[in-house]
Amino acid sequence: MKQSSTLFLKIAVFLIGTPVLALCIFGIVKVANNPVNPNYAHILYPILIGMYVSAIPFYIALYKAFRLLSYIDKNKAFSEISVKALKHIKYCAVTISALYVVMIPFVFLVADLDDAPGLIIVGMVPIFASMVIAVFAAVLQRLLQEAIEIKSENDFIV
Repeated sequence: MKQSSTLFLKIAVFLIGTPVLALCIFGIVKVANNPVNPNYAHILYPILIGMYVSAIPFYIALYKAFRLLSYIDKNKAFSEISVKALKHIKYCAVTISALYVVMIPFVFLVADLDDAPGLIIVGMVPIFASMVIAVFAAVLQRLLQEAIEIKSENDFIV
């Protein structure tokens, strides 16, 4: 049963990465080649570059999550490598959030030129989502570290 639940989560991790890869290959290239309004296409390029760059920490975090699930399968969940994986996931989430914070002024310019105020809110969703993931990973990292310390103290007592 434990193996099946981690298998489900591994499939979910794979399915989360697939649309982002498709967006990087097809969607962003299409927007870059055919901008909606050619008069402000130069403003779109920093946004597109930021989206491509943010895909790198995204896939690093997905890989670390996949490895973390593998550690759980191998009964190595309470180990330092799991804490390191959570630390890397936290750093990747903070990096993604920082990249999107840098892109927000460009999103504001596009929204102002295109008269689309909802675009600002859409641009802020990845910032808040990645910060929630970073905080969650930090809490899990701290809890796991404390559990490892308690486990090692108990091993010394017995």
